[in-house]
Amino acid sequence: MAGVPNVPAGHPEKPQGEDGRALLERMNGGKHERLSEWAFDHIHVAEDAHALEIGCGGGANLSRLLARATDGHVTGLDYSPLSVATSLEFNADAVEAGRCEVFEGTAESLPFADGSFDVVTAFETVYYWDLERAFPEVLRVLKPGGAFLICNEDDGSQPGMHEFAAQVEGMRMYTPEEIKCALLVAGFPRVDTDVDEDEHWMVLVGRC
Repeated sequence: MAGVPNVPAGHPEKPQGEDGRALLERMNGGKHERLSEWAFDHIHVAEDAHALEIGCGGGANLSRLLARATDGHVTGLDYSPLSVATSLEFNADAVEAGRCEVFEGTAESLPFADGSFDVVTAFETVYYWDLERAFPEVLRVLKPGGAFLICNEDDGSQPGMHEFAAQVEGMRMYTPEEIKCALLVAGFPRVDTDVDEDEHWMVLVGRC
């Protein structure tokens, strides 16, 4: 279909096998690296922060959180066993030092106690979430004054990306307004939004 990106080998929601491993390696660098660095400029991660990355993929954003929370602790969560294993391998030194853990699970049922984290991040993953169930869960595990960073590489304004999403099972594109509305409904009292109009990247930060 003209103008529609190719669906990547290895399902992006739950990478598996060699195709999935190759997908995770691509997501650890290139454009995704630039996207992540741009997004991290929108929040402050304290040195002693306890942070959670939902949909940790290949583990690169866990590493970026660890570089900021130098005296803190970083937890990863992913639906894919391959992503969990890859993230643990990518951050092996921090895991060995007791500064990083990675678990298998879903955003809709977070296996953590109330008020566990100062920061929660979600890069390129809310496309696959049930927002009505997941966003209240994120709010539950955040400490008072915490921040929830969402970053997508598409702001939902490009028709071709909606056509792409239609080819990937369980995927849906969102506009910043749709995500902001879902965050407010979930109980976040404040939501900040930013869009890079040239790249069509978007960041939202829900604050509690």
